[in-house]
Order: sequence, then structure tokens, then C-alpha cells
Amino acid sequence: MKITAAITGVGAYVPDYVLTNAELEKMVDTTDEWIMSRTGIRERRILKGENQGASVMGIKAVQQLLAKTGTKPEEVELLICATTTPDMLFPATANIISNGVGITKAFSFDMNAACSTFLFALATGAQYIQAGTHKKVIVVGADKMSSIVDYTDRANCILFGDGAAAVLLEPSTDGFGILDQVLRTDGSGEAYLHQKAGGSRRPPSHATVDAKEHYIYQEGATVFKFAVKSMADVAAQVMERNHLGKDDVAWLVPHQANKRIIDATANRMGVGPEKVMLNIDRYGNTTNGTIPLCLADYESQLRRGDNLVLAAFGGGFTWGSIYLKWAYDGDKVAAGK
Repeated sequence: MKITAAITGVGAYVPDYVLTNAELEKMVDTTDEWIMSRTGIRERRILKGENQGASVMGIKAVQQLLAKTGTKPEEVELLICATTTPDMLFPATANIISNGVGITKAFSFDMNAACSTFLFALATGAQYIQAGTHKKVIVVGADKMSSIVDYTDRANCILFGDGAAAVLLEPSTDGFGILDQVLRTDGSGEAYLHQKAGGSRRPPSHATVDAKEHYIYQEGATVFKFAVKSMADVAAQVMERNHLGKDDVAWLVPHQANKRIIDATANRMGVGPEKVMLNIDRYGNTTNGTIPLCLADYESQLRRGDNLVLAAFGGGFTWGSIYLKWAYDGDKVAAGK
């Protein structure tokens, strides 16, 4: 029988500190009305404190996931961390998370494809399940975007927040789980959305720090146009390849970068707003946390057999879409059944 990789549980964590638009009005020349009308963001969460990296949030998300699914740490065979803001260049943040939750009989590694990484990591984790070599794989999306945001740059500081969420993948022979994917990259996008320094090309130095080259750089208009077209195209392609009409899709799960991009993707798919997972207003763009955080927030509304279309776009450029069939009734998990 054909084996597919089904999501059998979700865990999530966001920091306590809430950065509101009102607070940003005191930091840069902006207004709540301007931010809301252009992005749909009302507030975002920020991880405060010394020596606090993406792994801190990833550990809490995985701990919740293990508890909710009744999974023992030693049962996990692979953990992949999707992150653009690793704790350090090495060891992998995935290793730190595994150690933090007591996962000792698995291998783990990081992936980085900017905001599309969670989708790429989900597709990668699914391959281990489908090959029949692994039965329990965790994929974590965790990013501390506040660590690479310039809070004097009004164009970027309004967009990003911190957060993490994780999913458990297990084998299914009933047709549930990840059924199709379209994943793409275009390296010419490097010029429009990147972090200039901090890697081997431009290692950290007094000059790079003084020039603020360790923060996010983007040409907003170009990125917006490319993101709208790319996310909409791959989401529509996944629907066409799987003969899905708008009435067949239970939920669109889009990367939460900008509400106007989300609306454009939904319109291209013909999906109404009632079928679009949305939490950008509360979290902003948490990069690789956005899609799994949506799954966590909407888990109680998900039903076994629901058709979900996931779509994302990231810097550099990367983008993609995944079609999956949901494997369990989320309301029963929320009720503790």
C-alpha cells in the first residue's frame, strides 16, 4: 500500500511580549492606520532576554507537540528545523532543540530557504516517511526575526515578529497527508531581499556592523509584486494538478507576510476569506513560524479529510505550495479526547 506522510499533531509557542503598532508609532515615523492598511498587522510577539535564540521557542513548541500527541522523545527518529535565524552558524538549531527536549535517538539538521523553508522542510521530512525508513519525524519552524530587524527602519520593523511551531509526521496508508507539492527557487531574487553581511562572503566586522548590514534588506515593491504572482501561481498549479475546485479546498494556509499578498493568492484560487487561515494581525511575519502557527491556531476547526493548500514565498527568491489531506479531527485534540 502507498505510504504518505500525515500531520498527526501540532505544537506552538509565541513569546509573551507584545509589540503593538502604538509602540512602534513612538519608535519610527508611522501610524497604526498606515500599518494596518498596508500589511494587516496589529501587533507582533518579541522574544526578550539575554542569550535567547530561536531554539528557545522551538523547544517549547516541540515540548507541547510531544505532550499533545503522547509521543516520547526517544520515539522521534528525525527532527528538521526550518529557520532563517539559527542560534549560531553551528551547531544546528535542530540539534539544540533535540537536546533541549530529550530527543536522543534521532538525527537532526537545519534548513534555510528564507520564508519558504517550512514548506521545503515539510516536503523533505515527508520523503523519509514515504520511503518507509522513518515513522516519526518532527518539522519545526522557528525564527527570532527581531534579531535581524533594524528598529529605526520603518519599512521593515513593522513587519516581523518572533514565534515557533512544530508538526509531527507519521505514516498513513489511508490517503491522508502530503499528496503533492510544487517548490521553486530563483536566485536572481538575491538582489531584492537579503541580509548583506554575517556569512562567509562578508564576515562580521566593525565595518559591517556600523553599516547595519546584519539587518534585513529588501526592495519592497519588487518583492511584493514577485510574491503576489509566485504564491498565487503555485497554489493554483497545485489545485489544477489535483483537480481541486474552489469548493474542494477546506483551507488555504498562506505564509503570513502581508495581508494583501494573502488576499491576492486567495482570489487567484477562488477561495473566499472564510477559508483562509489568518493570524498576521496578531503575530506579524514570523517567517518559518507562520504556516505551522496557523495550523496550531486553527487546529480545533480542522476535520479529518479536509483538503489544505499551503503556500509560501521567501527571499532570494524561494516559493512553493503543498497539497495535503488533514488526518484527524482537531476539535477532539482541543477537548483532550
